[in-house]
Amino acid sequence: MRVAMMTREYPPEIYGGAGVHVTELVAQLRHLCDVDVHCMGSPRPGVTVAQPDPALQGANPALSTLSADLNMVNAAAKATVVHSHTWYTGMAGHLAALLYDVPHVLTAHSLEPLRPWKAEQLGGGYRISSWVERSAIEAADAVIAVSAGMRSDVLGAYPRLDPDRVHVVKNGIDTDVWHPVQPVAGDSILEELGVDPTRPIVAFVGRITRQKGVSHLVAAAHHFAPGVQLVLCAGAPDTPEIAAEVTSAVQELSRARTGVFWVREMLPTQKISEILSSATTFICPSVYEPLGIVNLEAMACGTAVVASDVGGIPEVVTDQQTGLLVHYNPNDTASFERELAYGVNALVADPGRARQFGVAGRQRCVEEFSWSSIAEQTAEIYRSVSA
Repeated sequence: MRVAMMTREYPPEIYGGAGVHVTELVAQLRHLCDVDVHCMGSPRPGVTVAQPDPALQGANPALSTLSADLNMVNAAAKATVVHSHTWYTGMAGHLAALLYDVPHVLTAHSLEPLRPWKAEQLGGGYRISSWVERSAIEAADAVIAVSAGMRSDVLGAYPRLDPDRVHVVKNGIDTDVWHPVQPVAGDSILEELGVDPTRPIVAFVGRITRQKGVSHLVAAAHHFAPGVQLVLCAGAPDTPEIAAEVTSAVQELSRARTGVFWVREMLPTQKISEILSSATTFICPSVYEPLGIVNLEAMACGTAVVASDVGGIPEVVTDQQTGLLVHYNPNDTASFERELAYGVNALVADPGRARQFGVAGRQRCVEEFSWSSIAEQTAEIYRSVSA
């Protein structure tokens, strides 16, 4: 079996959970079958990079993506199975299946109908990305959802899809990479930022998108207990408008309280691990989240999580055991923001309970979210569609 793994993101160009997922999955799958990685972005060794048509420079990003997909299809002629991730490569997987008469497995990391704010980023291209996703999902031989909640969303968004073709294979975490890390004097990101180690820390790691709920977090932070510090690792804004919105909100928060630290650049894993490990709690205010690998990263670092109850998050964060879940109601975001702050303040006021949640969270990662198991489940789906 030879798998063409089709992805927009691959190291060193990783922007979100889908890129992490593909990277870890490929490493484990290579123990089970041959895998060729087809990705986008800058040329780099060990992978086949599909570039967009230069004649489309400056065109809507959706058109450029489709042209890169065509190059990806052309390079995948040797595959016996194609596996696409996100709408960015969904059409490549679909066309490769038609052209080469091989099965197409598609992993749904998110769904376009549930992300209407993407129209801010893509304009009319959002209608194209939605069409691509629908076409690819409905034709795929197997669809992998990264949580049971995501499976329900897939079937709700695409009712023509045969439920027997939709499988749940959750995201995972490498607990040898993500583990508790203590700050080292002279080589500490917290020391570099000026974070006070004697005061409680709340950490956030994520992209600046509507989906991640950064604006809700900043609003909630106005209600954090006075001594709480916020380390906000947030970059890669979807649009200039949301970048300006968050910048203004963070500036206003910084005027209202001390201990606000905004890290805009991507940090290496070791430094993120230090931030997560040192935090009293990690906060995840997402308004849409099929699973949320970042919660697994925080839990693997032994940190309690305060998170919204959307999507697949409750399948990762066990309420009152590894963290606290806060109900998200899009029609009452003010209550959501107050409850986020209440959850943070409750754990800050009871550090023993926070530590207990952290220990339980890491144990859950070790026992239930190994990438080797996820790779075996994925390979079994390859075998079933190839039979």
